[in-house]
Amino acid sequence: MGYALLAGLAAIVVLISTAVFIGVGSDDDGLGGTSSSARNPASPASSGVWVGSWSAPAVAAEPNTRNGFAKMSIRNVVHTSVGGTGARIRLSNLYGTRPLTVTHATIALAAAPSNPTAATGSMRRLTFDNSRSVTIPPGSSVTSDAARLNVPDAADLLVTTYSPKPSGPVTYHPYARQTSYVAEGDRADETAGTAFTEQSPYWRYLTAVDVWSSETRGAVAVLGDSITDGITSSPGANRRWTDFLAERMRTERDAPHYSVLNGGISGNRVLVDGPRYSPNNGPSGLTRMQRDVLSHTGVKAVVIEMGLNDIIKPPREHDADEIVAGLRQLVKEAHGRGLRVVGGTLTPFGGHRGYRPELDATRQQVNEQIRDGKVFDDVVDFDAALRDPANPNRLRPAYDSGDHLHPSDNGYRAMAQSLDLKMLKGSSPAKL
Repeated sequence: MGYALLAGLAAIVVLISTAVFIGVGSDDDGLGGTSSSARNPASPASSGVWVGSWSAPAVAAEPNTRNGFAKMSIRNVVHTSVGGTGARIRLSNLYGTRPLTVTHATIALAAAPSNPTAATGSMRRLTFDNSRSVTIPPGSSVTSDAARLNVPDAADLLVTTYSPKPSGPVTYHPYARQTSYVAEGDRADETAGTAFTEQSPYWRYLTAVDVWSSETRGAVAVLGDSITDGITSSPGANRRWTDFLAERMRTERDAPHYSVLNGGISGNRVLVDGPRYSPNNGPSGLTRMQRDVLSHTGVKAVVIEMGLNDIIKPPREHDADEIVAGLRQLVKEAHGRGLRVVGGTLTPFGGHRGYRPELDATRQQVNEQIRDGKVFDDVVDFDAALRDPANPNRLRPAYDSGDHLHPSDNGYRAMAQSLDLKMLKGSSPAKL
């Protein structure tokens, strides 16, 4: 009798433990939701939360992919900002014109950085609402079920999808600064990686990875342009300024326990949407704030780094007040979610082919309003961090990638160092 009672109690404990893990993974009210413990700051760290660990915005429809990647496996390589004991992914068919059917999806740890080979014992099959296949309508996204996997901080993950039939244009992120892979046939669960002979500089379909963490309490979501996208950072080295920021979050003693989510799109503007098939623009910040920032899992703070392309790229915006009004609208949207917003000053571009004195004057006018403290809750002065003291309208030579617009790896590190991490701890938006 005693043994039966103990066995029954043990079974109940197992059921409750399983329900806690699975239940939290399924209670997000749509894409990018958070668990009840994530919404309650009083919940103990040991209870765990879902939090975004990696993201990349859907930018456009990939040219020359009318039939998608039928009968092919796409193995995206992505780099986590924080780890956990479980993982789930988000797939997007935002720019598709036909339903995207994925019949086999997996996640694994990479055996080595940027390598298509999976670490021994780490391959996990992904399901969607408990089904091994999923069909994503055009313009939609889907989040997978949770997979039990010990994901380290700052690790490369392999996320592989197989589509058996044509699906229309591929939703992609073109400037990944990371090599991913493609293979013929269904190779989603191949661990050796030998079939993945085709290399790709893009991320396809995959827009987010969440982890189940007992240590990370939330995420910092960054909305930005090519500077945040890290377009001139060293390929495969994870040296975007957001990567350096994530490193600070993991290693500095008084840093908040947050992950960092990159929402950068090269060429992106605050006010103007780019063409559907352009890899150099993407939808405007105003268009994508909800999708690429506010919808992500566990967002606790927002950083905005954009506005320079509104000045440089045709149609050029010469009125600083228009750009500032757009930035204020972005802040208003974040405030609607109870989030504080840190905003960056616009960086120097003297010497760049798009430089004009009158355009730089507009930049300075935008920066003046940002520094006055009436645009964002807090300010990170990227301009001051990167400019050449001897020639303030230009980047410091050690921080210049060579095009006089985008930072080098050292410049990206300087940007991350210039952000006071205490700004990210605010519990409520400031009154602007």
